[in-house]
Amino acid sequence: MVLVDTNVLLDVLENDPAWADWSVGQLRAQSQVHELVINPVIYAELSLAFDSVQALDAAIEGMGLLVQDLPRPALFLAGRAFLKYRREGGTKSNVLPDFFIGAHAAVLGCGVLTRDAQRYRRYFPTVTLVTPTA
Repeated sequence: MVLVDTNVLLDVLENDPAWADWSVGQLRAQSQVHELVINPVIYAELSLAFDSVQALDAAIEGMGLLVQDLPRPALFLAGRAFLKYRREGGTKSNVLPDFFIGAHAAVLGCGVLTRDAQRYRRYFPTVTLVTPTA
């Protein structure tokens, strides 16, 4: 199983000129060996690109993605990561989406397919990342 970060999905959906080829290639490659999963946080972020739930659900189904709920241990871990972030001088006042995604991957013991690895590496060092530089 691998969690697919929002940025990778938006690359494909919006045909990003710089990243669509890499993202499509990685989705294809990862789908050969892993289930591709998103969670409610990724779903919510993706919803900004759609006009209806039906259109979003059709796109998710078309990409072969499964939607999986966040377990309570992941929610707890996301809060702990955010606390560390704040103690290190972070200025955001709410738990950041990447903390929910990283914590979910950590609890599941799965990787994250992403183009934005910095926060995952810093706060979830045990999570395997599939990135452009990996």
